[in-house]
Amino acid sequence: MDMKMFRFLKTFLRNDSGAVSVDWVILTASVVFMSAVSFFQIRDNSANLEAAAGGALAEEQQALFPE
Repeated sequence: MDMKMFRFLKTFLRNDSGAVSVDWVILTASVVFMSAVSFFQIRDNSANLEAAAGGALAEEQQALFPE
């Protein structure tokens, strides 16, 4: 390896000027990912709750007002 190339690589690896930007990108991506996972989990659970409540109301309506 040429000495200039080795020096360039050494300087490049020590340079941390963009590290904060990379940290913010990773942090933002993880927040977006966790928000999406939470949204789908809440959506599925609320659909199950809605179905259970609807079934319970239908049963109660049948008990109170038989045909």
